Amino acid sequence: MPKHHHFYIDGQWIRPTEERQLDVINPATEEPVATIALGSAADVSHAVRAARRAFTAFSRTSREDRLALLSAIVQAYQRRTDDLAEAISSEMGAPLAFARERHVPAGLGHLNRTIEVLRSYSFDERIGSTLIAREPIGVVGLITPWNWPLNQIACKVGPALAAGCTMVLKPSEVAPLSALIFAEIIEEAGIPPGVFNLVNGDGPTVGQAIASHPDIDMVSFTGSTRAGILVAKAAADTVKRVHQELGGKSPNIILDDADFTAAITHGTRACFANSGQSCNAPTRMLVPASRQNEAIALARSVAEETVVGDPRSSSTTIGPVVNKSQFERIQELIQAGINEGATLETGGLGRPADLNRGYYVQPTVFANVNNTMTIAREEIFGPVLSILPYETEAQAIEIANDTVYGLSSYVTSADPERARRVARQIRAGMVHLNGSRGDSAAPFGGYKQSGNGREWGKFGFEEFLEIKSIFGYETAPA
Repeated sequence: MPKHHHFYIDGQWIRPTEERQLDVINPATEEPVATIALGSAADVSHAVRAARRAFTAFSRTSREDRLALLSAIVQAYQRRTDDLAEAISSEMGAPLAFARERHVPAGLGHLNRTIEVLRSYSFDERIGSTLIAREPIGVVGLITPWNWPLNQIACKVGPALAAGCTMVLKPSEVAPLSALIFAEIIEEAGIPPGVFNLVNGDGPTVGQAIASHPDIDMVSFTGSTRAGILVAKAAADTVKRVHQELGGKSPNIILDDADFTAAITHGTRACFANSGQSCNAPTRMLVPASRQNEAIALARSVAEETVVGDPRSSSTTIGPVVNKSQFERIQELIQAGINEGATLETGGLGRPADLNRGYYVQPTVFANVNNTMTIAREEIFGPVLSILPYETEAQAIEIANDTVYGLSSYVTSADPERARRVARQIRAGMVHLNGSRGDSAAPFGGYKQSGNGREWGKFGFEEFLEIKSIFGYETAPA
């Protein structure tokens, strides 16, 4: 079994200051596939010192130098595609084909988008006689989750490097193997020592040390709202910038003129994708009350056609959820749906009948859900769909907005203008119209307790820049 007992700090793979290890568990087998070292506050301080030393020189590198570095990272990343897909599948349970076709390309797409932004980005702007300069914010702490590991690492590391920042990355200790390969990719690309550092560890130890460290200028965190609050509190004493991409409970409004077969099928599949482990998954499906039975039949059909099984099988649609604690929490929420009176249409408690080990969850559909129920309020992070009936368009919008979250949302209508009108009324950072996919050039992020700040494209890049006014830079025109 592989042992990954080193951290990447100051251009070297070094042993931690304390000898603590953690098994990385394959959720399909419930067996260890590797061990990693767990870091401490001392390891974080070592990495921060390296990043601080490197910042002076790296922040002054040219656009061309950073473009060359990012291009070298892209080339090395492409050479490791198979290794990355294997790591993701084994550490968090994604079907191998899904890991290769969706997870790995997601990270590569962000790196390529960062290169595109950096090529043409204007760091300086003049307003009268004042120069507005955009400069790297400094040393950044990056804390990333397990559900889309490469997506979240690349959409933070890429823009941070492009901006001229140095960094300390703490990937999720649940799914750290792809991050270790990413560090090898960074090293192969020839990054200067100290610019990129990786310390494995848990949130209460390494995450807390990063968030509270006085020499870290910014923390970019992706994870649960609960953990995001802890990060913000830990960061408050040093008044550092905190960027958060947190939870969601995304509404999917199917209007009465929509193509129901297409809309319900698409929405249900999107809810179940990645075993339901996406913060922007459309988990609340809002349908006209008069057509709820039609929606139920379509959603049930999709659920029962979804193949849950071995991530290495070509016939598998979704694999297990990431670990035992997530499995148990999803079971508790399914039970809450039953207890609170939602109608269980398919799926439910326990593993699929043909599986006796692994953290596999049955694709589950609840109907007759109302927005006071636990399954409509809390982020489940599993393949569980709630169907909520509504009477009018105005009520659908009210239900959609009745949540502490505001990450993403979905609207489907045969009338594009109607869909656009409804989208304008949704209190969320993103709205997908008529099944449209996301765009890596557009900002990704949410309202309310779904976080603050934005990732992706130019918008994510600018999160890593400070703005400086230099007055009297040149004589104002007469």
